[in-house]
Amino acid sequence: MKRKNLITLCWISLATSMVFFLGFTDEKTPENFMLNLAVCSMYSFVLGAGNGFINDFLNKKFPWSEATTKRAVISIISILIANTVMLYFCNYMNFVVFQKAVTTEEYFSGKYGFINWFTINIALLISAFLHAKGFMEELKKTSRKEVVEQKLIAKSANAQFESLKNQLDPHFLFNSLNVLSSLIDENPRQAQKFTASMSKIYRYVLEQKDKELVTVEDELEFAKTYCDLLKTRFEDSVDFVFGVRKEEYRQFVVPLCLQLLLENCIKHNFATSSKPLVIKIFSENDTLCIENNLQVREQIKESSGIGLANIVQRYALLTRRNVFIEKSEDYFKVKLPVLSSKPSTVSVIPENRNESYERAQKRVKEIKSFYSNLISYGIIIPFLIIINLVTTPENIWFFFPMLGWGIGVVAHGMSVFAIGKKWEDEKIRQILEKQNKR
Repeated sequence: MKRKNLITLCWISLATSMVFFLGFTDEKTPENFMLNLAVCSMYSFVLGAGNGFINDFLNKKFPWSEATTKRAVISIISILIANTVMLYFCNYMNFVVFQKAVTTEEYFSGKYGFINWFTINIALLISAFLHAKGFMEELKKTSRKEVVEQKLIAKSANAQFESLKNQLDPHFLFNSLNVLSSLIDENPRQAQKFTASMSKIYRYVLEQKDKELVTVEDELEFAKTYCDLLKTRFEDSVDFVFGVRKEEYRQFVVPLCLQLLLENCIKHNFATSSKPLVIKIFSENDTLCIENNLQVREQIKESSGIGLANIVQRYALLTRRNVFIEKSEDYFKVKLPVLSSKPSTVSVIPENRNESYERAQKRVKEIKSFYSNLISYGIIIPFLIIINLVTTPENIWFFFPMLGWGIGVVAHGMSVFAIGKKWEDEKIRQILEKQNKR
């Protein structure tokens, strides 16, 4: 047991012994005070340490966050059995050993049955409160852990996204310089024109690389400028056809996606005047499509794989919609999702995980509601018992609210942990699984 808990039990023992000594002891002698202190310490340490040990043991074997229903059932059974045994032991030591008020035979004959029953109920209520407190503390730890995990996931996603975007600068520059070096040998005048246009295009790359998404209109304007550069080099060996609907201009795509895909088309296909490479950029449903006729060239060196893989990964971090790739004997097509709004990279958390978190959140609210009910019961009922025994001890009426409310608490607990909606859902799931196996 922790030192803090030991100190708390010492203070409880001292406080309760002072209350019984000053309020209920006729002969206020040092011997009686020490007897009160010994008895109160016994109750405090046996019940407190016993329940603390049970709670710590169950936390290790059946954590609240991993087995909530099982833990709740085992907690109820364990505190019922353990507190009954501990109270019978404490009352026996109090009345038979310390006070010597009765013999062992008289104690177990039922003479102290009401006192045992009453003290056991009080102990159970206090124990239930402590276990509920333990549940709340565990819930806070789990919630904090969940928040930390979500923050780490978001940071990891953003770091990954930044890493992917940082691939674009050297990739674009390397490919552009390759084109320029080819033009210098083939057509120096065109090379000069290409150099001027490349600076303009590279400015767009620098402006857009820090953005998660850009409008379809901006990306199309950039793609057309880039197509002009490609046209400068390949002339009539390459044709470009644009057919994007105007209503999609204000929607969003990842930046530089068209430029990367245009590079791929040129890189992986041969283009001649007799067999020109035709690249089409058009709308199809809610996607932006880039399609080219398939004229596969033999690769001298292995591709770096940055272009298409980069686009797929960036979309995966922004949306659950996939990038689709179609390939046949005649054409190669890539379908890019067109987004109506700008999502955040935290959407990297899968949908089923969000749904699981919502269900878990709902479950926690149900459990918290039950324990709030139980704690209220544990506070109010003893208060009513004390009022009844102090004011009208000859007329025992506290049984009625205790029994009525107690039945309500039990029913609430069963609906949360045993036969409620969760039980129905579990049964439905089991039946469906059995039918699927047939």
